[in-house]
Amino acid sequence: MNEHEALVDRAVGTVGSVALVGALDAGKSTLARQLLMAALAAGKTGALVDADVSHKTVGPPTTVTLKMVRSPSDLDPPAVEKPDLMYFAGSTSPQGHLLPIVSGAGRLVGRARELGADFIVMDTSGLVSGVYGQLLKYHKFELTRPDMVVGLKRGEELAPLLGVVQRFFPAQVVALDIHPDVRPVSVDERVARREQVMQEYFSEPLQRWRVKPTVFMPALPPLFDLSQLDRVLVGLSDGDGAYLGLGYLERAEDEGVLRLVSPVAEAPKALRLGSVRLDENLGARRVDLRSLFGTD
Repeated sequence: MNEHEALVDRAVGTVGSVALVGALDAGKSTLARQLLMAALAAGKTGALVDADVSHKTVGPPTTVTLKMVRSPSDLDPPAVEKPDLMYFAGSTSPQGHLLPIVSGAGRLVGRARELGADFIVMDTSGLVSGVYGQLLKYHKFELTRPDMVVGLKRGEELAPLLGVVQRFFPAQVVALDIHPDVRPVSVDERVARREQVMQEYFSEPLQRWRVKPTVFMPALPPLFDLSQLDRVLVGLSDGDGAYLGLGYLERAEDEGVLRLVSPVAEAPKALRLGSVRLDENLGARRVDLRSLFGTD
């Protein structure tokens, strides 16, 4: 039995929640699947909280997502790609979006427990170094309180972060070398995959609703030029703190109105503006809402 298999047996047999940390191409998603398959074999109801807003296993980029795992088929495409619950973080990068990512992770871990999960795996982003990496993981663990934190490492890259976890939280901390079978993915491959997932998410049939300027968070400034919101990504709020899905805004010049384009059939109660604009291929380009609004 190698150290990864031993970790799976130990986690499933002793704890109720595991958080996975590691840089890009560390094998977190593969280990998450192994943990959840073992939990199912042990008769447990599993849950996968995908808190990586860029390289998703569950749901589209820019979101924190929850997938309840009650059978092995829940971990296979296309089922695993369809979230049970979604929280809109608004960006494909954690930088500048720590608060919504932490809030989303906390909310969905809580909802997983309410839905009957007795073994929860939280997969996290590859931001693990520097001040932002430590702050993101610190506050995420402060809110979600995992029983075990597993670091998948190359050399000593995770030592500062795992040291923070050991000093501030009672969680078991385990450091594993990255499995030799993990295959690195190029930047171009990652970008292409994000675009593909967005294209699949926004496939037909699409709904189009006329949008009032008063439905947004943040609220639009007075006399704001609505054309500046063309193709900006939005989260569709259900009015109860959760999100129905994603959409993007479309400026209809001939009508002088703003429309919401989304695959979600249910009309939302409100819209939260994201910090990305979708190009014609549905690739994400960063938008600074403060500059757009002319505010601090």
